Amino acid sequence: MGYKDIYQRYTQSILSGSLKPGEKVPSIRVLAQDLGVAKKTVEAAYDILIGEGYLVSRGARGTLVNPDLKFRKTSPEAPQPLEDPQLQELLELRDNPGFLRLGIPALDAFPHKKWLLLSGKAIRAMRPEEMMNPPVMGYGPLREAIANYVNISRGLNCSAAQVFITSGYKHSLALILQAMTGARDKVLFEEPGYFFGQKLLKRLVQNLHYVPVDDQGLDVDFLLRHHADARLVITTPSHHSPLAVTLSLPRRNRLLQWAQSENAWILEDDYDGEFHYTRKVQPALKSLDTQERVIYVGTFSKTIMPSIRVSYLVLPKSLVGKFTETGEIVETGQPLLPQKILTAFLSDGHFFKHLKTMRSLYQARRMMLYHALQRVYPDLFEFEQTDGGMHIIAYLKQGTQDDRLANLWQAHRLMVFPLSAWYTGTSRRYGLIMGYTNVPSEQEAVRLVSLPYRETMALLATA
Repeated sequence: MGYKDIYQRYTQSILSGSLKPGEKVPSIRVLAQDLGVAKKTVEAAYDILIGEGYLVSRGARGTLVNPDLKFRKTSPEAPQPLEDPQLQELLELRDNPGFLRLGIPALDAFPHKKWLLLSGKAIRAMRPEEMMNPPVMGYGPLREAIANYVNISRGLNCSAAQVFITSGYKHSLALILQAMTGARDKVLFEEPGYFFGQKLLKRLVQNLHYVPVDDQGLDVDFLLRHHADARLVITTPSHHSPLAVTLSLPRRNRLLQWAQSENAWILEDDYDGEFHYTRKVQPALKSLDTQERVIYVGTFSKTIMPSIRVSYLVLPKSLVGKFTETGEIVETGQPLLPQKILTAFLSDGHFFKHLKTMRSLYQARRMMLYHALQRVYPDLFEFEQTDGGMHIIAYLKQGTQDDRLANLWQAHRLMVFPLSAWYTGTSRRYGLIMGYTNVPSEQEAVRLVSLPYRETMALLATA
């Protein structure tokens, strides 16, 4: 490599904007060692760059990209649209700022100061031996804290050895499929079901089938009639996603009996089971699992923050070895620092206190949104009261145009989902799925849902 190559690399980087005015560049000695060239080669390139005004030398402060350079700002390249337009639309709803978003906890009520304090302590306490590869199943003290939590709060009976830390629902699901299923195994999913779960399963599972959900949850009789030979069923028994109904006790018992008799497995996705607003608290399906057929999946994305990317599995004892082996092959372990912070948050009692506050807050905010919708649209929607969760469904009393209606609301930054998009078959229900956790007042709720009133009424008039 000659000095001209180095010169061209720098001019291209500066002109393209990847190196910005004021940024420090490596010293001649460091860059020469990195590129494996003589110091004189780098020195010649730097002399030309300084002479032409691309770089400036500040003596002991080093060499910088000239802070006085001015370039016309170029628009960043637009990301390529996805091949799946439905997925593209739903990703934009999930990731763009707006109101009534799904799955976002009340960030205004999160104890930020306490979290920052615990974060600082965790950083200062890092030891050299903790800079090695993290344990593939997770940080030991966090696994102990999670086991204690689910045993008390969700009625489980597990040890820390059965807890496997993952980085989110999709990661958990992919790991379970790798460990538990083969190419020909039949896997069952709810209809309707969590949209991103559907997309992942369609990519990873060749023999995928669906079981309908009604007002008592997963239709276990349908499963027994049509899919008794399944290897794995994936369900959300506490609050179905998205219908928010609870799997009835008789169906829970029949589902567990089926899994035992057929040597099958149940994946229980308890994504928001912490949020219940009546005294009728339904324990986790895993709490009834005396024969060890349920793999329990929990997450902190809904209770703390999505960006923490910490979820967990509670495994039957017989599967711990299989998952450990699979994890050692396909996983690298989750980052240690977030796990240490979360451990302190759980172990010091802050998590239970936070959940108690959120339950009361969410119950109030849910009613704010209900009342606002009933006040602004008394003849458009109907509702089915549920015992908990983080979202409601405003079912259309008439018509099937929930996708067009959702588009109208989204134009006002109301990030609602059309219910029909969560179905795979032709038998569907229609309505808008909307989160309420960040609605601060009933007055604000009324203001928000009133924004698309004129377009909504116009759409109904043409239906």
